[in-house]
Amino acid sequence: MRAEGKAGGIVDGSSGEGEGASVRARARRQAVSAAAGRGRRRELARSPARREQRLVFVVGSPRSGTTFLGQALGGLPGFLDLGEAPPLRALLPRLAVPSAGSIAAEDVAAVRIRGVLERIRRFGFARQLRCVAQTPEMAFFVPALARAYPDVRVIHLLRDGRDVASSLLEQGWLGFARQVRGDAGLGWGSHRPLWVEPERASEFEQASEATRAAWAWRAYVTAARNPQPAGLEIRYEQMAADPTGTATLIASHLEIPAALLDRPLSRAHPRSVGRFRRELSSTQLREVEREAGGLLAELGYGRETTGV
Repeated sequence: MRAEGKAGGIVDGSSGEGEGASVRARARRQAVSAAAGRGRRRELARSPARREQRLVFVVGSPRSGTTFLGQALGGLPGFLDLGEAPPLRALLPRLAVPSAGSIAAEDVAAVRIRGVLERIRRFGFARQLRCVAQTPEMAFFVPALARAYPDVRVIHLLRDGRDVASSLLEQGWLGFARQVRGDAGLGWGSHRPLWVEPERASEFEQASEATRAAWAWRAYVTAARNPQPAGLEIRYEQMAADPTGTATLIASHLEIPAALLDRPLSRAHPRSVGRFRRELSSTQLREVEREAGGLLAELGYGRETTGV
C-alpha cells in the first residue's frame, strides 16, 4: 500500500516506519560527521604549523574568465574558492596603488590585504586550505600580494580585450543611465573607478561605454604585467582550445597533479572566443581599438580596424 507522506512524498505503508528510522539514522550520522569535521577544521586552524601559506590569486580584467578559473581551482581537494572576497574588494579602492618600486606603499598594502584575508580564512575555518581569491582589483597589487604571502602563486588570466569589452557591454556595468553593481555587489557606473588615471578623469566622464570597457581591460592587463607578467600567464583562448595542455601548465605552477584539472578546465566555452565579431558594432569596435589597440597588437591579438 502506498500513501502520501507528510512532506508530499510517496512512502510505502508497509515499511514507512523502517524507512523513516533509516533516514533519521543517516541524518544523525551526517550531523555527527559534520560536527567532527568542524571541530577538526577549528583544531587545524589553531595550529600555526598547519596554516597553509601557498594561497592562489587569479588576477585579470573583469570578464576574462577569472571567476571560471577560480572556481575550477577552488573545487580541487585541499583548495577553497573565496570568490571575489567582497571585504577585500571593498578595501582595495581605498588603498593607494603602489607605484613601481614604492616599497613603503607595497608594505602598507600587504599588511592591509593580509589582515582582511586572514580574517576571512579564520572565520571560515579555512586556514589549513589553499585559498583561491579572484578579486579583479588585485591586478593592481601583485607586488603587495607577494609581500603579504611570500609563497603565493599568482595566475594572470588574459583574454582578447575586444571579447572582454563585449562581455562588459552585455553586463552594462560601465553605462551612464543607472548605477549598477558588478559581480561582488560593488558599484561601477559613471564614477571614476580605481583604474582610471587621475589626469584622465574628465575624459572618462565623457567616454562612451565601449571606450570605458576597453580602458578597463587595458588598465587591468597593464597592471598585472607591470613590471613583468605576474606569476603564470594563461590566455583564455589557450584554455578553451587546449584545456589539457593548460591544465599541465597550471598544475606545474601550483605543484599539483595535472589530472585534477583536466575535467574542470574542459568546461571553458570555445564559442565565447571571438564573440566581439558577432556582437560589437563597427563604431564600438573602432572605439575599443582606439583605446586599447596598442596593447592588443603588442599581445598578438591584432586589429580589425584601420586608421584608429
